[in-house]
Amino acid sequence: MEKEMIIVLDFGGQNNQLIARKIREQNVYCEVLPYYTDLDRIKGLAPKGIIFTGGQDSVHDPDAPKCDSGIFSLGIPILGIGYGCQWMTHSLGGKVSKAPVKEHGKTELRVNNASKLFHNVSENTICWMSNTDYIETPASGFTIIASSDSCPVAAIEDKTRDFYGLLFHPEIVHTEEGTKILHNFLYEICQCSGDWKMASFNEHMIESLRNKIGDKKVLCALSGGVDSSVAAVMVSKAVGKQLTCIFVDHGLLRKNEGDEVEEIFTTQFDVNFIRVNAQQRFYDKLAGVTEPEQKRKIIGEEFIRVFEEEAKKIGTVDYLVQGTIYPDVIESGVGNSAVIKSHHNVGGLPDYVDFKEIIEPLRDLFKDEVRKSGLELGIPEKLVFRQPFPGPGLAIRIIGDITPEKVAILQDADYVYRDEIAKAGLDREIGQYFAVLTNLRSVGVTDDERTYDYTVALRAVTTTDFMTAEFAELPWDLLGKISSRIVNEVKHVNRVCYDITGKPPATIEWE
Repeated sequence: MEKEMIIVLDFGGQNNQLIARKIREQNVYCEVLPYYTDLDRIKGLAPKGIIFTGGQDSVHDPDAPKCDSGIFSLGIPILGIGYGCQWMTHSLGGKVSKAPVKEHGKTELRVNNASKLFHNVSENTICWMSNTDYIETPASGFTIIASSDSCPVAAIEDKTRDFYGLLFHPEIVHTEEGTKILHNFLYEICQCSGDWKMASFNEHMIESLRNKIGDKKVLCALSGGVDSSVAAVMVSKAVGKQLTCIFVDHGLLRKNEGDEVEEIFTTQFDVNFIRVNAQQRFYDKLAGVTEPEQKRKIIGEEFIRVFEEEAKKIGTVDYLVQGTIYPDVIESGVGNSAVIKSHHNVGGLPDYVDFKEIIEPLRDLFKDEVRKSGLELGIPEKLVFRQPFPGPGLAIRIIGDITPEKVAILQDADYVYRDEIAKAGLDREIGQYFAVLTNLRSVGVTDDERTYDYTVALRAVTTTDFMTAEFAELPWDLLGKISSRIVNEVKHVNRVCYDITGKPPATIEWE
């Protein structure tokens, strides 16, 4: 089954994945590709539409990102956003100049809603601008379809060729009718049918996996988290008992989690399940290591080594299944995006892996899409909506070196935190929440005696796509209760802090 597609060409901006998410929310499949993607590959994908997007570059910079100008001859609708609009204008003969004052923030826009792009959009609407250049003269064939007091050319169209450009960001929540504008591009201009739904995705992926794997054996790297669990069930539905799920307990899991994972996968799913207790092995490898990327690389490689050893015990295994999802791929520097951190199942893989091929059935999905997929597959809600947990586990929530004692402290503190969040009924409202054991120790007083113990940081964020996030505004009385329980119930902790930083500039995890 060929799926219709929109391509977002990434010219280096921060919101490219957000645009992709907004498009998928409207039941249209979308992929982010780097601006230098070969024209033949773009033609081969046969997209229904193309979106150019980018950051604060100027089209006049000698090293400004540019794609093959032959893209304008493909007969495919194009929407340029921000830099994408400026580059399209510049390439097609218009004039782009340096703005005397940078245009940034909320702006009231006057739009021509006779344009297909602004169908059913208010004549006066609020948008989010972010530009250092402006369009002095549109290219031949283009007309102005939106303006503001400070930006005479805020949107343009060439309706003959179905080329459109915006100097504001429809994907940002502050653009009040941005979703409607993107919807118009998808359905009014690109004539999309909107067939990107989880049920059809699951059906297509299961059939694809069945054809690919054939009668071969498969190992699944099962962490017990949402991603690997959905991947495991999907492959199980494709090839049944040909799949063996190996759950590596690396000693860096949350409190009681190893036993919980084993219980779920041995009683609720018909899969071959092997639990490998490798705690000491990982502790030995991580001894004295403090650098976050090194921790990730070590854990990623050790995971693979454990799987190779287990594979030899069960005979020839051709495929390894992993729960890699789209933000993992993007954040590990694939395409044109900067490396934020290595994920153990993407950038952290060792150079040599002893399997025929790695299968990543969720590689194209964002986190909320993975959850929808899991529900469609019949996975219990308790597991589907489990808190996200990174493959390296508590190793990247302990700042500094890893010891069994530190792991035990963090497990207990994190358990208290999650317990109180659930009791407050906030566990479904918060995108992600967890405790971090900092390497900061400070003076305190317990039972009238001086202590010199650790500081625990609490993290809670609201997010839908895990590409951007805001800190959750937890009630003060709840934070007070959590803090009191942690310092009274968890040994070697005498101070609790709350992290109020968004993503960006921070990442969700601390390491």
